[in-house]
Amino acid sequence: MKVVLFCGGFGMRMRGGADDPVPKPMQLVGPRPLIWHVMRYYAHFGHKDFILCLGYGAAHIKNFFLTYQESVSNDFVIRDGQVQLLASDISDWTITFVDTGLDSAIGERLRRVRHLLAGEQYFLANYADVLTDAPLDEMISKCVASGAAASMMIVPPQSSFHCVDVNAAGEVERIIPVAKLPLWENGGYFVLTQEVFDLLPPGGDLVEDACGRLAEQGRLLGYQHLGFWKPADTFKERHELDAAYHSGMRPWMVWERSDRC
Repeated sequence: MKVVLFCGGFGMRMRGGADDPVPKPMQLVGPRPLIWHVMRYYAHFGHKDFILCLGYGAAHIKNFFLTYQESVSNDFVIRDGQVQLLASDISDWTITFVDTGLDSAIGERLRRVRHLLAGEQYFLANYADVLTDAPLDEMISKCVASGAAASMMIVPPQSSFHCVDVNAAGEVERIIPVAKLPLWENGGYFVLTQEVFDLLPPGGDLVEDACGRLAEQGRLLGYQHLGFWKPADTFKERHELDAAYHSGMRPWMVWERSDRC
């Protein structure tokens, strides 16, 4: 299946400030940027045809792949002055780079690559800033078997804040950690069909407009994932992922497990 990655937003909560030119998908986790980790995840499950919806910082993303160095994340041998790679990351990937606008909403970015998805009954989509160890093949098969028009990964609330029940007199009656509420959050991993395009107005949003309408129709499947899931929406979250990488605790790098078998 083709994989659409939304990687054109400003990402202000991640960047060091308005003058920081590096877009969020290019922030590092270990020696590689976020977008690489997301793409390696999909490639591990056999989905290697990517469409990058570019906007802010497009030049950084293009340059990363145009000057890609396989030796950064692969073992190699130097013999007679020539580099012989023992493995490769992206040699069998197809990556299409599309300018989808500087200020476009996610839904609009998707609309602008619709022509590249013609003939695809199902395709995958992602925000390019969330890492997980979810079994993608199972996520896809459940969506197909259900007959739903779309599926989105949902995860338990991640917030460390507390909700407070208060009465009319202002007396606090109960304090509940958000993480313990019987709620689910959008996990940012989507399995979509062509029907989604019919529900996306110009400038619209994928979740609020298309997924919202499908939910009303009972045609949106929620894939509940209780395993590892972590966004990199802020500098703190990205730093935590980077620290986990360097400590060897990398549950999202599912491709390493098969490499060790």
